[in-house]
Amino acid sequence: MNRKTGGHPSPTFTILSTLAVMVGIVIGIGIFRLPPIVAANAATGTEFILFWVAGGAISLLGALCYAELATAHPDAGGEYHFLYKGLNPNIAFLFSWARIAVIQTGSIALAAFILGDYASLILNLGSYSSAIYAAVAVITLTAMNILGTSYSRRAQNIITLLIVASLMILAVAGLIAETPVRTNDISDASSENAFGAAMIFVLLTYGGWNETVYLSAEIKEVRQKMATVLVAGIGTITLIYTAVNYAYLNVLGLEQLQNVDAVGAVFSEILFGVNGEFLISIIVIIAALSTANATIITGARTNYALGRDFSVLKYLGQWNKHSNTPQNALLVQGAIALLLVILGAFTEEAVSTMVDYTAPVFWLFLLLTTATIFIFRRRQGGQNSTYSVPFYPFTPIIFIIVCGYMLYSSVAFTGWGALFGIGVLLLGIPLLFYQNNHTVTINDH
Repeated sequence: MNRKTGGHPSPTFTILSTLAVMVGIVIGIGIFRLPPIVAANAATGTEFILFWVAGGAISLLGALCYAELATAHPDAGGEYHFLYKGLNPNIAFLFSWARIAVIQTGSIALAAFILGDYASLILNLGSYSSAIYAAVAVITLTAMNILGTSYSRRAQNIITLLIVASLMILAVAGLIAETPVRTNDISDASSENAFGAAMIFVLLTYGGWNETVYLSAEIKEVRQKMATVLVAGIGTITLIYTAVNYAYLNVLGLEQLQNVDAVGAVFSEILFGVNGEFLISIIVIIAALSTANATIITGARTNYALGRDFSVLKYLGQWNKHSNTPQNALLVQGAIALLLVILGAFTEEAVSTMVDYTAPVFWLFLLLTTATIFIFRRRQGGQNSTYSVPFYPFTPIIFIIVCGYMLYSSVAFTGWGALFGIGVLLLGIPLLFYQNNHTVTINDH
């Protein structure tokens, strides 16, 4: 296989536009659904807030590790590229297979379905209303990305600005709202396993910051700016999440927060009355658009790198230099996401199933990717010359332990959904076997 791909990525992303993608992926619908589950594991309101601060700190550890990898090895393949160079091409192949078949396409379909659920509250289109809205979202956003990176980048900047502004307005409104005096902010919900149980859902809400490294080949002055982007992004997200959850706590109190499902809807209704449902619907739609578009942007980069490096999927490895997009990779990704939307239209638990089966695969490869730091360091004979993760080797070791615990927890808590995701991952093995026996892999990057 050769690497004549008809073009390659151009550095067009600034710090601001890269931050927009990062924040846009992470700040999705989780902040409107998961805080009550986290609160159920908190003994006090202070403990509840500390869970969210801890989530930011843990995510920062991972971001510092990824900053070293991305500055030393910038590539559109992101984690795929690190695994290819650091561990083994076969592992990298299976990782990309997992992203194209489960992780990214499932995440796109998930965000699109949630958009459809809330859009249907405003205008219901019938029995398949959510699926219709979801399909339109997938097709429209994919088409925009195919037209050009400049369009998708500018759209992401605007959408992310809207969702961040909306959340901060909600947070401020909740913080200044007059609330009843509460004499008891203590619950008996805490246990020895409370922290671990809470972190499963906190880190799920923080998930997606790692996607930033897929833009490393397109960031201007990436070696100087990658660490800044990741640290600033995690800091911004932690600030927003902490402020919003403190506002939830201020308005609802710990006990009520533990016993609501749609916390965003209840919170908005208390603050804004009958208009609360409409307001929260608009905000969740914006958040879903933000997540879906940013996931489309980064997901297609892995598919492009996979096709660039393995001839069996060479169709994916074409880069359109005029639009500065991995056009074929976007088409295939969009088609799979659309297929998931169609299948989900006939499944009652489509949303929860998509969440369940992505988690174990996600944490497995996050662990393996972080471990490549030690391999690259050994090959280089010491410290990375451009940017080095602080407090090496403790920072990556701690984060690897966290990933291992989350991998165990995701399998233990998701049951058959986890097995389904692992099964889809294993389906990539026959394709890999065909690749290794009928073609010749490329030279090292």
